[in-house]
Amino acid sequence: MKVYGSDICIDCRNYKAIQKKRGFEAEYIDITENTKNLREFLGMRDSETIFIPVKENSGIGIPLFVMEDGRKTLDIDEAFSWLGLPPVEEDEIVEKGFSCGENGCK
Repeated sequence: MKVYGSDICIDCRNYKAIQKKRGFEAEYIDITENTKNLREFLGMRDSETIFIPVKENSGIGIPLFVMEDGRKTLDIDEAFSWLGLPPVEEDEIVEKGFSCGENGCK
């Protein structure tokens, strides 16, 4: 699985903490690391219907989970189910606060 995100996003930081704690493998692509990663993400964001409600609410759409077979989701629990992992437990969320939205990621 590939995960597109950014370390400036609280949801992405929480995902990375959960991944580290649970010890499963996934390729993390930081979209703010370089323009290649950003272009790759924006190409999907501009063309995939999964992002329509995100864009309508001025969201960013990260973390984005992409399986090898092309399935995409913005729902961490759905992505985890693809890997045979249980849903996220409340005590696994290390940072509480705002998610990525119209005011950016906080």
